[in-house]
Amino acid sequence: MTEQKNNTRNVLQPLIYALLIAIGLLLGRYISLPLFNDSSFLNQPSGSNQSRKLSDVLNYIKMEYVDTVNEARLVDGSIEKILEQLDPHSAFIPAEDLQRTNEPLEGNFEGIGIEFHIQQDTVMVVSVIQGGPSADVGLMPGDRIVKVDGKNFTGNEVSNNTVMKTLRGVGGSKVKVSVFRRNEGHLLDFTITRGKIPINSIDASYMATVNTGYIRLSRFGATTFEEYLKAFNELRQQGMTQLILDLRGNPGGYMETAVALSDEFLPEGKMIVYTKGRSRPRKEYKATTDGSFESGKIVLLIDEGSASSSEIVAGAMQDWDRATIIGRRSFGKGLVQEQVELPDGSALRLTVSRYYTPSGRSIQKPYAGGYEEYQNELLVRYKHGELENADSVKFADSLKYKTASGRTVYGGGGIMPDIFIPIDTSFRSSFYEEVLGSGLITQFAYDYVDKNRTLLKSFNTVEDFDKGISDQKVLSDFITYAASNKIKGSQADVERCKAELAIDLKAYVARQIFRDNGFYKIYFKRDSTYLKAISLLNPTVK
Repeated sequence: MTEQKNNTRNVLQPLIYALLIAIGLLLGRYISLPLFNDSSFLNQPSGSNQSRKLSDVLNYIKMEYVDTVNEARLVDGSIEKILEQLDPHSAFIPAEDLQRTNEPLEGNFEGIGIEFHIQQDTVMVVSVIQGGPSADVGLMPGDRIVKVDGKNFTGNEVSNNTVMKTLRGVGGSKVKVSVFRRNEGHLLDFTITRGKIPINSIDASYMATVNTGYIRLSRFGATTFEEYLKAFNELRQQGMTQLILDLRGNPGGYMETAVALSDEFLPEGKMIVYTKGRSRPRKEYKATTDGSFESGKIVLLIDEGSASSSEIVAGAMQDWDRATIIGRRSFGKGLVQEQVELPDGSALRLTVSRYYTPSGRSIQKPYAGGYEEYQNELLVRYKHGELENADSVKFADSLKYKTASGRTVYGGGGIMPDIFIPIDTSFRSSFYEEVLGSGLITQFAYDYVDKNRTLLKSFNTVEDFDKGISDQKVLSDFITYAASNKIKGSQADVERCKAELAIDLKAYVARQIFRDNGFYKIYFKRDSTYLKAISLLNPTVK
């Protein structure tokens, strides 16, 4: 038994490392972020000898260095190194990156409005965003873009970056695309006027049972609260009386959005969060009279990728015993940044305060060991077995706090859930890791949909699709497909992962027909955290 567990860990470890590093890097961008744009203080004279020293060094290099220097790069690099000495979340954003960095929080970008996949050196339209420019002119899923503005747009040089650079652009500008469409004898030409494309914060929203709604939030941006209200009201009209709010993998965003969301669940006057810093007095955020779901049952899902604004919501819900928190310990990001734009169009995000949950908890994990150690902390959790065993998490008695009902909770490193759910490694095998890491599952899904559009269009609901498409047939087709791509697994490896793999395959196919709602309805059939939430809210449902 021990040998099998060690083998699983060896197979899973590279994937977990890559995943956790990616989460760590992403969290550097998504922060509890009240916006601050007054840059006048940057032009004030300074009497600091240390500031003068830095300026003198840069000027000396500029005048006397043996080779020509890129002054802008030198200054930007100096700022980045200075901020690294402060904390892991203060950041410098170059001018050329600022718009792209802000897009997920602002909730839109400008382009033609498609989701695409590069298949055999050709851009294939996976879906068109309803109401977007491409949908308006008649582009369809399955179309292959072979020319842009009259020039060939296929071959090895076509990449995700080149597609986005070519098809994105200023709203109102035009781009001409020529597409190949099955059953058409010639290329179809479309002239598309670029426009604003929404970036949705809600990945999925549907009725999980006859009375249980499910909403999954991916970020806390400028449009998140309005999106939530729309989804909530639609579910309420369908009979929702209790809610599963999924914040797993949500790296945060605007603090004000987290406060507004928490306000929906708490009675007037209840503390949601407060902030304070060396130069910032304590500021309290309390619930108002606006809450529309102050008494219905709530289960909130978190994991090690839930950070910042996600932890504000989870902390408030836990401290007031308003929701049951299920999952694994959250990231532990309790620092608040303000953003100021610099004269050259770049921006500075500086940590100005810490936030605290209603009970007084700071959930910021330690960062005294430096930037690199901080970013690797999630790997340390994995190595210590925390993702598999709640008992591996140790909190100091000095960090004890009490919820409204007197339950003990802890600060100093994320939100610990009320019900711990370990990561599931039971289905992992070398074959599963190889097909997952190669992107073959998604590639198969694209091909499957492209070849079976007529059949798939006959399914009106996700449930019809799930019943109408055999798990075993899809799995068998994929095994053949993998072999044709020179990936073969032993019988034992395939047997170990077949149940999970069949669900993965159907979920990715369902995503292209029923969007993310379809994906999650299939994918969650084996998700232990989601299933625990369902059973907790509906103990009689099997």
